[in-house]
Order: sequence, then C-alpha cells, then structure tokens
Amino acid sequence: MRRAELYRVRNPRDDVKPARVFLVVSGQGFLDAPYDSVSCVPVYAQRVGLDSEVAIGPDDGLKHPSVLRCDGVTSLRRGVLCDFVGTLSSAKMREVNRALAIALDIDPDDLEAL
Repeated sequence: MRRAELYRVRNPRDDVKPARVFLVVSGQGFLDAPYDSVSCVPVYAQRVGLDSEVAIGPDDGLKHPSVLRCDGVTSLRRGVLCDFVGTLSSAKMREVNRALAIALDIDPDDLEAL
C-alpha cells in the first residue's frame, strides 16, 4: 500500500452507499509500519464548493468525474482497502496536499521550515 493510491471500500461505515472510493493520505513511513489503520480521504460524486475539494476522474482510474473532500479525513482498517482503483499523479497529490492544509487550517508559514 502506498500514499496516493485509490481503493474502493465495500460497505464503508456510516455511509449510505454500498461502496465508496478512498484516497490513502498517510505518510509512507506510517504505511510501512505495522499499524492496522491508515488515514484516507473519501471520494464523492458531486462538488459542494469547498476550497478543500480536489477534482479527480477517469484519468485517475475512476469511472466518472468526482471530487476528493479533504475535510473528511478518516481512519480505515487496512483490510478494507483491497479493491485497487488507481494512483494519483504527483501533480494531483500536490493539489491534495494544499487541500489538506486548507481543511486542517495549517498556516503556509508553518510549512516553510519543513
């Protein structure tokens, strides 16, 4: 499992849909450790206009244009992430990183020292 990969999850908890796609956003160091869960961002069919949304679609392995809602970061067990869909490009992941910073209200100045 790698950061930037998309997986379809069957019967995600607290969700009305029978399946939803999620993007893995945990850092690779965490993913390489023996933890049971990882941080993911859900994919939705419709945009609601949040600055923390990132458009994705068929070029990323999905059937339809969709949106990542980075305000919805959630923890999922690795075992439910078994239906691989695709991998986002590094350019698209830069958009995701910016959207996560917006969603988490991270000041860009705090990131300059990294």
